[in-house]
Amino acid sequence: MNLPTIYGSPQTSVEVQQYIFSIFAGEICVYNEFVMRSSKLPLIFALSILSLMVAVAFQTVRQYGPYANGSPDSGTCGNMWADDTFDRFFKVDTRRNPDGSYSVVEQFKNGNFVSRAGFTPGGCEGGNPNPPSMSAGITGKMQGQFWIRVSNGTYNHGANPGNVTTAQFIAAVFGPNATYQVVSFSLNYNAGNNGDWRNASSDKGGNQGDIR
Repeated sequence: MNLPTIYGSPQTSVEVQQYIFSIFAGEICVYNEFVMRSSKLPLIFALSILSLMVAVAFQTVRQYGPYANGSPDSGTCGNMWADDTFDRFFKVDTRRNPDGSYSVVEQFKNGNFVSRAGFTPGGCEGGNPNPPSMSAGITGKMQGQFWIRVSNGTYNHGANPGNVTTAQFIAAVFGPNATYQVVSFSLNYNAGNNGDWRNASSDKGGNQGDIR
C-alpha cells in the first residue's frame, strides 16, 4: 500500500507504527507531567495552611476577644457612679520583657454606661471638698484601654480563657500564680449634653471634664 507523502511524516508501515507510538507515548508523558503537577496542588495547599497555622501559633502579639462583659465604674470620689457594658479584648505580647514580665493591652470597645445617683465621676478631681451630684439614668458611650504588666507567670499558648474579667484572663493565660498591674489607662465617656469625662493616668493626660 502506498502512503501519501506528507512533509516530515514516515513513509513505511513500520515507520507509521513507530510514529504513532511516539505520538501516543508523548501524549502519555504530557499527561503524566500534568497529573504530577496537578497532584502537587493538594500538597502545596496543605503546606500553605500549615504555614499559616504555624505563623498564627508563633506570632508575637496575639489577640483575644471580643468578650461581652460589664462592671460598675468608680469615679474620683470613690463611689460607683455608673454601670458599664462593653466588649473586652486583650492583646498579648508573647515575648518576655527584659525583667521577665509580659505586656498586655486590654481594650474596651462598643461600651455603654448608665449612671447611678451620687457624686459625679470627676467631682473630686483636685481634692474638691464639695463635689457635685448627678441623677441616676444618664446614659452614654464609653471606650478605652488598660496597659498591663504581668509578672510571676508563663504565657500559655494553648489557653482558652473564654468570657472573663481582667483577673480571670491573666490567671487563665499566664497561670494561677501570675500577678498584674495596670501601669497606664485611658477611658473616655461621652454623655452628649450631660458632658464628657476622660479618666486617664497622668502619662495619658490625666482626668479631664465631668458628667452631670
